[in-house]
Amino acid sequence: QTYSNNVLEFLNIEVELVGELPDRDKILYAINHRSLLDILVMENIFSQKNKNGTWIAKQDLFDAVYGKFFKYSGCISVDLKSGKGLLKFFKDIKKTLSKVDDFNIYIFPEGERHKGDGLQEFQNGASKIAKANKLDVVPVFINDRLEDIFKHAPYKETKIVQVHIGDIIETNNLENEYISFMNETKGKN
Repeated sequence: QTYSNNVLEFLNIEVELVGELPDRDKILYAINHRSLLDILVMENIFSQKNKNGTWIAKQDLFDAVYGKFFKYSGCISVDLKSGKGLLKFFKDIKKTLSKVDDFNIYIFPEGERHKGDGLQEFQNGASKIAKANKLDVVPVFINDRLEDIFKHAPYKETKIVQVHIGDIIETNNLENEYISFMNETKGKN
């Protein structure tokens, strides 16, 4: 989190929170994904609220050139191509949540970064994780195209990025409520 805060400070990007993070933990944060800066922006928010957690990342990212970054930063990998990999993934999450009380899960339920308008297909992994571990789910909308912002950084004047935190949503209707929150929030900006 310190690294994220330092990078944002260097780039002169400030994060404005719209809404409130829940005080309690054991929450799955379902976040839209537009940029490499998304994680830095969210870690900035989580550090201010003393939130601990882990990011879910597909195994392909761990196998890439920058894979050690994901490994050493505490991300949990999911091998979408292997049944054994999925089983290990769910066991790892359950084990971690059983050992650490003040812990959260962070996921991009649309999967990969999306540079276009609208939403990508919602992947069912977020629902499965939340249901299997009895986690509440909070949708998060990052309001800006951070790739464009990153291209023009660092800024002389502070650039503000808004992040909207939704209310807790029900896991039995997660996809519809996530999409509804994203569309409503995007429509307000």
